[in-house]
Amino acid sequence: MPAEEPHAHEKRDSVLPAELVELARKVVDANRDAGRKISVAESCTGGLVAAALTEIPGSSDVFECGFVTYSNDIKMSVLGVSQDVLETFGAVSVATAWNMAQLALDKAGADVAVAITGVAGPGGGSEKKPVGTVVFARARRGADPEEIVADRKDFGDLGRGGVRLQAALCALELLMPGSTL
Repeated sequence: MPAEEPHAHEKRDSVLPAELVELARKVVDANRDAGRKISVAESCTGGLVAAALTEIPGSSDVFECGFVTYSNDIKMSVLGVSQDVLETFGAVSVATAWNMAQLALDKAGADVAVAITGVAGPGGGSEKKPVGTVVFARARRGADPEEIVADRKDFGDLGRGGVRLQAALCALELLMPGSTL
């Protein structure tokens, strides 16, 4: 009898892309094995990362919460992002993503948090931050305060859905223990 694929007995019942759900499953399993609790702060992905994580049975073992802070006002009032940071660097910046990640980590009491902010399109882009620009940051409990893990990726204009999917996949990768930008 051939070896059964892991999770092959589960029927496919997700509205999300299979690659997103499979990566979320790996993230949940790896963080469970590492004994880590995770949280996310999302802007341009609008909750897609949290949705992918919660597609996985047992995700409550590791997933604490997700913040969808789409507007700058909500980034400030719900998460506590600094108005000075938003005004100085803009919503789509390493400074804002880093602030979001740190605040999501603290508010959730998690061990690791990832933040995503970007321009999914079709509008909203500029010469310096064209459509497809997404910034990621990861904060870890107990990390050296000088350790800032954040990066900007330029996916290009893949269409709104394409940018959001690629951003969600990158965010999930950052939640894997031992991952780097």
